[in-house]
Amino acid sequence: MYIKIFFNDKPLFLCNDVNAELQPYVHHDDAVFIDELNLHTVKSMIHEMQDASVHAGVFFHHDLEELKTMFFKKFTSVKAAGGFVLNANKEVLMMFRRGKWDLPKGKMDKKESFEECAIRETEEETGLKNITLVAPLITTYHTYHEGTRYILKETKWFRMKVNGEQKLIPQAEEQITKLEWVGKNNLKNYMQNSFPSVRDVLEAGFTS
Repeated sequence: MYIKIFFNDKPLFLCNDVNAELQPYVHHDDAVFIDELNLHTVKSMIHEMQDASVHAGVFFHHDLEELKTMFFKKFTSVKAAGGFVLNANKEVLMMFRRGKWDLPKGKMDKKESFEECAIRETEEETGLKNITLVAPLITTYHTYHEGTRYILKETKWFRMKVNGEQKLIPQAEEQITKLEWVGKNNLKNYMQNSFPSVRDVLEAGFTS
């Protein structure tokens, strides 16, 4: 098993098994591999992932939960939720926000569940109503700086569906300028200009 965390567009895998999927990263010249867990190696991996010459990382430890706990302690945690929304034609709703194709998502309010957050953010950002939450999809992680704080954002994604014709209303205050229904066979151009975590959600949504 592994947890994938994006540092910008670079993946770091926290894992308890170096499987066939991770093997190419372990043996690549521009990737970092660490298999000893302590405070020094955690700090070292975070530092290495911010090096421009490094394009991926693999951090192995036999106890994934222990590795996750120690690694996550180095960040300020932010929790969010979002939606992979399908219409009756099996098209996914994508949005153009700040120069990238994205999916509806946002930070959780206090005392709000991930499910409640996902529905609320999708309604606010798209104007959709009567959204049905079908099932959990995947969880993505990415890091970013906010002033002097180093943030680790955990986003839980949910498969959703809507029926009938609905008016789409981009949320201007979130700098959303376009909303489009996109079929699986037309995703390529959108995915080329989206975040890697969003590409993971799209792939999971159309293959699961």
